[in-house]
Amino acid sequence: MDPSKAKVPPMKDLTIDNITENTIRINSQSSDPRLTYVLERLVTHLHDFARETRLSTKEWMAALEFLTAVGQISSDVRQEFILLSDILGLSLLVDSIDHPKPARSTEGSVLGPFHSHEAEDMAHGDAMSHDAQGESCLVLCTIKDSHGKPVPDVKIDIWETDSSGHYDVQYADREGPDGRCVMKSDQDGNFWFKAIKPVSYPIPHDGPVGKLLEKLQRHPFRPAHMHFMFERPGYDHLITALYTRGDPYETSDAVFGVKESLLVEFHPADKMIAKEYDVEIGSAVLEHDFVLVSDIEASDLRDERSKKALADLGRKVKLVHGLPVPDVD
Repeated sequence: MDPSKAKVPPMKDLTIDNITENTIRINSQSSDPRLTYVLERLVTHLHDFARETRLSTKEWMAALEFLTAVGQISSDVRQEFILLSDILGLSLLVDSIDHPKPARSTEGSVLGPFHSHEAEDMAHGDAMSHDAQGESCLVLCTIKDSHGKPVPDVKIDIWETDSSGHYDVQYADREGPDGRCVMKSDQDGNFWFKAIKPVSYPIPHDGPVGKLLEKLQRHPFRPAHMHFMFERPGYDHLITALYTRGDPYETSDAVFGVKESLLVEFHPADKMIAKEYDVEIGSAVLEHDFVLVSDIEASDLRDERSKKALADLGRKVKLVHGLPVPDVD
């Protein structure tokens, strides 16, 4: 940028008392009102945090070194920043704000750091996992809209760990994707596949996030679960997971993903299911009904909740494309 063309307001003799207003002032010249609003609130809260905690230079440098380490350990198959966001509860908060769910629809959960775009397309009934040590299970699901109508042709991304609690991308010598697949719902909104019963496992705790958990005297474990992601034009994007009821970490998930409506139980296959789906009698079966909401339903609910939340905070804003910006009228 040519400095001579920048309209920079005069600033000097900045102090604890005037640094915030001046930082906001110089950041408020963008033509993007959303960027202006986000930076104004970010600077306000960051500066207030420093004042309220009387943040020391030593602590500030430790925080910068911590974030540097988070970035350095991240890779294409390990996203430590997502992990950090998860253990701070931010991932769940952002998803809940951006993808609100009306009553009786499927609630969202955290994406986690191990989703991959390498998953292969599979047909209904195929085996997603080839882990011979895992306990086989059959998963039978339906997808409906909020009015109970089946939703066909939904892209479903599914992934889980192996029986040792590791995702395929955690193995350096892996030959290809396993424990994950992509399929589409049929004309009646159904999809089904074979997998292994999920197991509880620790999130990666050999890096900076793990060290932070240790300092906080928190464990790194997640309850047994299976991830699902649903995409179809006209419907709100849904990232969720199903958690095994009764898991020892059900109420202390390291990344805050468990919700009562997402807890499930397995039941043994009877003769009819065993014959229809070619599984052994008594083998584990998981049945679940997913409910998607339309883009319009989600947008209206998001706007409604945003207006109320910001009014409660005393913020004078207006919504543009569903996002708050300063209301200067």
